Amino acid sequence: MSVDTAARPSVGPPSPSDQGVRYRAVWRWHFYAGLVVAPVLLVLAITGSVYLFKSPYEEWRYRDLMAVRPAGTAQPLAAQIRAATATHPDRPMVSVIPATKPDRSTKVTLAGKESGPFAPGLSVYVNPYTGKVLGEVDESATLMRKVRTIHGELMAGKVGDRIVEASACWALILVCSGLYLWRRGPARNKLRNRKGNGPGTGADAATGADGATRTGGGTRNGRNGRPLLRRVHALTGASAGIVIVFLILSGLPWSGVWGEGLSNLSARLGSTAPDGEKYARESTPLAGDLTQDPATKVPWAGEKQPVPSSTPGGGHAGHGGHTGGAVGAIPVETALAAARAQATHCPPPECDFIVLLPKGPRGVYTVNVDSRRDPGRQRTLHVDQYSGKVLGSYGWSEYGVLAKGVEQGISLHEGRRYGLPNLLVMLGACLALITLTVTGAWMWWKRRPEGKLGAPARPADKRTSFGLIAIMVVLGVLFPLAGITMIAALLFDTLVLRRIPALNRRFG
Repeated sequence: MSVDTAARPSVGPPSPSDQGVRYRAVWRWHFYAGLVVAPVLLVLAITGSVYLFKSPYEEWRYRDLMAVRPAGTAQPLAAQIRAATATHPDRPMVSVIPATKPDRSTKVTLAGKESGPFAPGLSVYVNPYTGKVLGEVDESATLMRKVRTIHGELMAGKVGDRIVEASACWALILVCSGLYLWRRGPARNKLRNRKGNGPGTGADAATGADGATRTGGGTRNGRNGRPLLRRVHALTGASAGIVIVFLILSGLPWSGVWGEGLSNLSARLGSTAPDGEKYARESTPLAGDLTQDPATKVPWAGEKQPVPSSTPGGGHAGHGGHTGGAVGAIPVETALAAARAQATHCPPPECDFIVLLPKGPRGVYTVNVDSRRDPGRQRTLHVDQYSGKVLGSYGWSEYGVLAKGVEQGISLHEGRRYGLPNLLVMLGACLALITLTVTGAWMWWKRRPEGKLGAPARPADKRTSFGLIAIMVVLGVLFPLAGITMIAALLFDTLVLRRIPALNRRFG
């Protein structure tokens, strides 16, 4: 966000008003936070803008694999799966998405080379009428995979994920502090003008890191374009601040620390199916652990849901193998039919039916009913691989308020919920974030004193600082990584900057 230090208030008389001191305290935090996290926020905004167009891009990029010409009756799904798995016998099958329309291909996902969270697989596309393999896509090497990796973890694994999460949390602080500065700045300037400080105050003055006031006009303000940049920066933040806050909050459920904590809280509050405990055991896997492939994972709201077990020997004879788990398992078509019978609220082509195969003799078929737009229509079903009985089924009606809010937020965040208008609003928020980071950095670069960082002066009134710290403590509790970095910043300011004169002069 902003790293602007335009219109810095002067130190003023020995007893400055509480409002001016508070303003300077907020400004100092706003400056340093923006200076540190602006590069990360710029990367997130650019990659987020690109990722909004994932679906239309892939429809165009892989149109020769996704589209087919209808030609009579489709072959059995098991035959299509055999054709796909034969291309890579050494790779286990992860899932299958049957064709949702007559002119669409079947997508079979095989295990990829990567492992861990959000590890993509190998997508094999099959013509459902001929059983011919149309081609394959290594999802780990696609453009959108790279964009997502940069957006989520800066291509730095867990460390990158923590940096992204901390920067996103600080972005919330930047928005709130920026709105405060925007609201309080003009009133403060008018008050000082009435006291006779003249035009060299507020937007027409710049205070150096040493506390000296440099009057406006001339070289520093009038001819370097800063007033225009300042207006663009302020108006962009004021008009898009709420949407940016929503964009950040709706993205945090994917983060490692805050997202995991929210997921655990949702599970403890009963925001998933209440009957899950009846088949939960200490060794029972959770639905979120069934697959790491991001295209086939269960919804966020169901990740902590226990997965039931199949009962060997209690079902119909089947072929088993790669289309049905263990020997004696039912064909995948039978499991899919059982799930579709209980998910008539969202038939193809409005929803994809993503089938995850059983893992081991006690595993189950898991069918994710994935609506492209409305999370209220999604559903997750577990089917016994021997009997075809639906052992577990949960969706929108079983979600708690928290889980519903997160699912709606994810859909809006990705620009899917309300089609093109939704996408344009999210794109506008990303562009606004880009504008804020660029204009903020640009203003700082124009007004920085030679040989100094140009930070706002440290408030002299410790009571104001204590009040601001109290607010930061509350935010730090709500957003742990932000809290940790706040403590680090305070320790650095107290133990390093104030004790080393050279650094104190440079950083303020």
